[in-house]
Amino acid sequence: MKRRSRIYLGILMLLLIFFLLFWFSLPSKLFRDPTSTILEDKKGELLAAKIASDGQWRFPSSDSVPKKFAISILTFEDKNFNNHFGVDFLSICNSAWQNIKSRKIVRGGSTLTMQVIRLSRKNKKRSFLEKLIEISQALRLELTLSKKEILTFYASNAPFGGNVVGLEAASWRYFNAPSCQLSWAEAAALAVLPNSPALIFPGKNELIFLKKRNRLLKGLHDKGHIDQISYELALKEPLPGKPYALPVVAPHLLAYSEKKGMKGKRISSTINIHLQKTVNKILDYHQERLSANGVYNAAALILDVKTGKVLTYGGNILNDKTDDHGYSVDIIQAKRSTGSILKPLLFGMLLTEGKLLNTSLVADVPTIIGGYAPKNYFLTYDGAVAFKQSIARSLNVPAVRVLQEYGVEKFHHNLKKLGMTTLNRPYTHYGLSLILGGAEGTLWDLAGIYRNMASSLNDYHLTHKFRLKTEKPSFISEKEKQGYCTVLDAGSIWLTFEAMNEVSRPEEDASWRDFSSAYKIAWKTGTSYGNRDAWAIGCTPQYVVAVWAGNADGEGRPDLTGIGSAAPILFDIFKHLKSQHWFLQPFNEMVQTEVCTKSGFKAGENCEESVTQWTQKAAHLSGLCPYHKLVHLDATGQYRVSGECESVRNMRTKPLFVLPPAMEYYFKNKNASYKTLPPYREDCMAYISNRSFEILYPSNGSKIFIPVEIDERKGKTVFEVAHRNPGKQVFWYIDSSYVGSTKDFHQLAVNPDPGEHYLTVTDESGESKRVKFEVIER
Repeated sequence: MKRRSRIYLGILMLLLIFFLLFWFSLPSKLFRDPTSTILEDKKGELLAAKIASDGQWRFPSSDSVPKKFAISILTFEDKNFNNHFGVDFLSICNSAWQNIKSRKIVRGGSTLTMQVIRLSRKNKKRSFLEKLIEISQALRLELTLSKKEILTFYASNAPFGGNVVGLEAASWRYFNAPSCQLSWAEAAALAVLPNSPALIFPGKNELIFLKKRNRLLKGLHDKGHIDQISYELALKEPLPGKPYALPVVAPHLLAYSEKKGMKGKRISSTINIHLQKTVNKILDYHQERLSANGVYNAAALILDVKTGKVLTYGGNILNDKTDDHGYSVDIIQAKRSTGSILKPLLFGMLLTEGKLLNTSLVADVPTIIGGYAPKNYFLTYDGAVAFKQSIARSLNVPAVRVLQEYGVEKFHHNLKKLGMTTLNRPYTHYGLSLILGGAEGTLWDLAGIYRNMASSLNDYHLTHKFRLKTEKPSFISEKEKQGYCTVLDAGSIWLTFEAMNEVSRPEEDASWRDFSSAYKIAWKTGTSYGNRDAWAIGCTPQYVVAVWAGNADGEGRPDLTGIGSAAPILFDIFKHLKSQHWFLQPFNEMVQTEVCTKSGFKAGENCEESVTQWTQKAAHLSGLCPYHKLVHLDATGQYRVSGECESVRNMRTKPLFVLPPAMEYYFKNKNASYKTLPPYREDCMAYISNRSFEILYPSNGSKIFIPVEIDERKGKTVFEVAHRNPGKQVFWYIDSSYVGSTKDFHQLAVNPDPGEHYLTVTDESGESKRVKFEVIER
């Protein structure tokens, strides 16, 4: 009796242990292995993948198993999968009997559920206790998960040979296709591999592998899963050979995703794979052209204006053969000198605050401000140019002069509000060079800013209320944090895009004008100091395209420019992005203003001709035309006079368009219709002073460095004067010493000693001007 009690007690204890194993032993997370980072396009197409940290190609778990593989694996491994509760005791008994008869293990009897448990336990050494644990956890797993989930666990974690784990990784490595596209022969080949993963070794075990696959195909045919013709065709399909490399369509976005905390995840992006491949080809094509000039890198980003989503992310040239030229660098997120790409933003800010009209003339003359001397790209000056034309032609001097008027601090602050995240130093660090590339920006930020401008303008016509967005671009479906600012208004944005559409710059190739007329694009280029960065950004109501070209290591090249290097890529991309309409004008956010025809300012009482045009709402804050003045002439109309030398009743008063001497000096050379002021009558000269000329260089307070020539002799600097009457003789003095005179062309080469000096210039009529300058040594 005691013996029987002990047996019962032992059985009870065994059942209790089994119950404890059954109830408590299932881990909260079965698989904790690191997974590969997988990047997919918006339709689930594979764009790029990165191997897991343990060196395995192990894709993140899928949410389903393709039908062909599911049927194949169940036919091969577990025919009763849908009928048992995790353990097939009949199969275990049959396996045990066969193993006993064979005196070796020929069958395991494990269900797929038990195999999932064994995989999660890293295939521990087989023993009675281990088998008991597998059985208990398999039963527990069946109560926890559905059959579909268990099958998915198996397909995602089964070994498929080498360093390939999981069905999806195996499908791409062995057949270069997603598992949903596998044929019956391919699905059958993969179904037999987890049972013997060592079979997948090109050139070896092929006969065994083939027999196993074909035996499974016969089983599928016998069960009625495939018809006779499909069966015969499947038998003829070859086995997988050498593993394929995984797609590399958007590797830089994959790397960026990992930096954003998505390592080891399946990333469903907003990328359009077909458009991405097109952009990759365009970048590759232009890299051949650019490399002839020693330029090896280029990047392109396309945003959908409506959603702000990334459609393509070409972070650099795709080159998996070498990284000698920094092809792995993600240029889209790299901080690079902005060149002139910020000019339209300043243009829009000035319009929004009513500082100028888009047609207002701005000065384009030699300029030195606190020792800073900006130059136009072609080292020429227009004297005066319409504000919008200064943007279209990317003139540097007008941009610096209007920035000085607007304020560097305010511009710096507003750029940060718009979404420029790279301005991490105070505005004093950048100074006026901020508008010409003195700061760094990224394609990501800048494309986002222009997209927000375009999207906000589009939305105005839907909501009839304007709010300027400050959203960041996004490459995943989740909505970015919404934000708004008041830096730009609707009318100013529309006028900015109109100015950006006027691309008739002198250096432009004629064929570009033909192309841009096909449909309108608001676009702007930029070239950084030293020709290190070439930019081009363009937008339509549907798309924003941002392009950069240069060298990742920052090496400059002589012919690397925005117009010559980046813009051709921009336009090639836009050829694949047909836009059917232009931005609608926000009439309710604009006003009609009477504008002086010649000056582009609000018409004053002295303007001879004016026209009514649409302007931004703040146009009333801009000043009246400063260049139309009443001029007093004598009775003949040939000479100017004043009250000191002519009776009022003999005067003729006439409004004339008159620019300041420095502006006039350059303006009249490019505008044949411009008429200079009539000269003063001889007897009136004694009463006139300080009205006929200006000293162009040096400006008052400027610092001058005079370099040594190649033959080691001391060099010279050229001083310049603009005179309304070039024929007048001008006399030059440095300090109290006479240094020369000029006539017709008022330029004088001098080499003053280091230190502070005064330049005094006097014309033959006695008019005199003086500036202070300093010659410095290095």
